[in-house]
Amino acid sequence: MNQDRPALKQHRPSLPPLEDRAQEHLRYIRDMMARSGAFTGVPGWGLLAMGATAVLTAFLAAGAEGPEMWFWIWMGEAVLAGAVGTLALFHKARRCQIALGSGPGRKYFLSLLPAFITAALLTYALHRHLMYELLPSVWLLLYGVGTVTGGAFSVRIVPLMGLGFMVLGVAALFLPLGWSNALLGIGFGGLHILFGILIAQRYGG
Repeated sequence: MNQDRPALKQHRPSLPPLEDRAQEHLRYIRDMMARSGAFTGVPGWGLLAMGATAVLTAFLAAGAEGPEMWFWIWMGEAVLAGAVGTLALFHKARRCQIALGSGPGRKYFLSLLPAFITAALLTYALHRHLMYELLPSVWLLLYGVGTVTGGAFSVRIVPLMGLGFMVLGVAALFLPLGWSNALLGIGFGGLHILFGILIAQRYGG
């Protein structure tokens, strides 16, 4: 009987070390938290910079000679603000180690896309038919819609900013045309600056 005991011990399955099992559990917990948490990568200082460029653009566009020049001035602002926002986003994600392509980050961007793509298509169509008077409302409303839907996967303050854009977009539908440029400045300028400061102070930049 004593001779059989060593043989039985050789067939026992070896368990992984306790430290390895603990690390595996921690990785699982972190992954679950990343998937279920809120996306905090919205760059507050980036929004502030975007708002500053939009305020300057509003003043510049107010003196434009004709709607065509006005349109291209704001198109230039869209490209500039998009570049500034993208750089600020990647900078914050790298600094704070925030995943952009998985979990809430992926849901955030996928929720933004439909509204932004729609805005781009309507911008092309309205410009083609010279219907410039509808553009401010389209831009404000769809930017607001995208921010609200994307903000559902971010911190609470982000969808609140989106609602502010939607309110301004509705106002642009009913106020006289002379208000349109000012409403764009208030939205893409003022709201970005206000909420950019709040996000930077509360959510790490």
